[in-house]
Amino acid sequence: MPAERHPDRLPLRRRLAPAVALLLLAPWAAECSWGGFTLTDTPFLILVLAPMYGGAALLIRETARRLGAGWPTVALLAAAFGVIQAGLVDQSLFNPGFLDDTEFADTRAAAEATLVPGLDVSARQAFDYVGNHLALSICAPIVIVESFLRADRRSRPWLGRPGLTVVALLYLAGSLLVFSDDEGRKGFLASPAQLAFAVALAVALIAAGLLIRPRRPAVPAGHATPVATAPVGAHDPGVPAAPARHGDTGPREAATGRRAPRPLWPGVVVLVAYAGSALAPGWPGIAVGLALAGTATTLLLIWSRRAGWGQRHVLAAGTASMLVAAAYAYAVPTYAPATPAEALVGDVAISVIALTLVGGAAWRLRVPSSTVHVPES
Repeated sequence: MPAERHPDRLPLRRRLAPAVALLLLAPWAAECSWGGFTLTDTPFLILVLAPMYGGAALLIRETARRLGAGWPTVALLAAAFGVIQAGLVDQSLFNPGFLDDTEFADTRAAAEATLVPGLDVSARQAFDYVGNHLALSICAPIVIVESFLRADRRSRPWLGRPGLTVVALLYLAGSLLVFSDDEGRKGFLASPAQLAFAVALAVALIAAGLLIRPRRPAVPAGHATPVATAPVGAHDPGVPAAPARHGDTGPREAATGRRAPRPLWPGVVVLVAYAGSALAPGWPGIAVGLALAGTATTLLLIWSRRAGWGQRHVLAAGTASMLVAAAYAYAVPTYAPATPAEALVGDVAISVIALTLVGGAAWRLRVPSSTVHVPES
């Protein structure tokens, strides 16, 4: 595993700006982007849930970037967060009546159709809860915020150890608030066996994420190493870098001569996987969802190792699920009853915010980065 990377030597204000943006964007993406709350509820919700969702997103992002790890590590840590959140914090994973006092009470029968014997957990809800935490709570916000930054800042930490300590304390405090609140855990306490299962699964996902070693780009026989001319942020600190476009992420495996597809296609693959996972009920729906997720993951891993893969591809893949969720907002109710006008205003606001964020990030990636020279150590 590469040596730990250190934060940019930039003024504190500039280093904290993306961290604060991620802190506030994560709770919106997690709880509001799919239409769960009205527009008037959104500001208060973001402030209350920012420590938990934003803190988790920051900790995951900073851990991966300090280790020089890539998106597989981020995704596995995000899945671990989903298990911790749904299994240990609000315990919705094990509480069959978690949604009974909401407008989603009628989903209980569908959830109970996929109960796992011995654990009393719905496979349907587990797939949805953990999958949405992975895609919406963690990955989409990180992708969006990083896409607004220069290429060299995407691969570097934003916070030092004091900042990480503060964020960790915020996350713990936010999680404790949800755990202890009547509207959070709703007075339910999972059994020791269920809690042990959640802990074991979360630990396994975290270990898998931390053990993944970044792949070094392959160099075709007879060609010089591309490190000396790699785009900024594509290699370890301490290596001089040449100018790079804002959307580049670094050299990729080019030994086969095959190039990554256009950025549209990773987005389409994730869109189909995310939207198609809920088309069929019961266990067949779980099988379809797992097959689609596995296919999408395989394609993204293959494409990301080809020449030409860049941040535009990452943005398309990382935000497709959020755009689908924003479209679904028009068809799903809010947790609490709302008038048709309140619901429509909230749904339109979600569409505007989601399209502005993704469109703004895509536009930002069209702007060339200025040259950044990193002195040799």
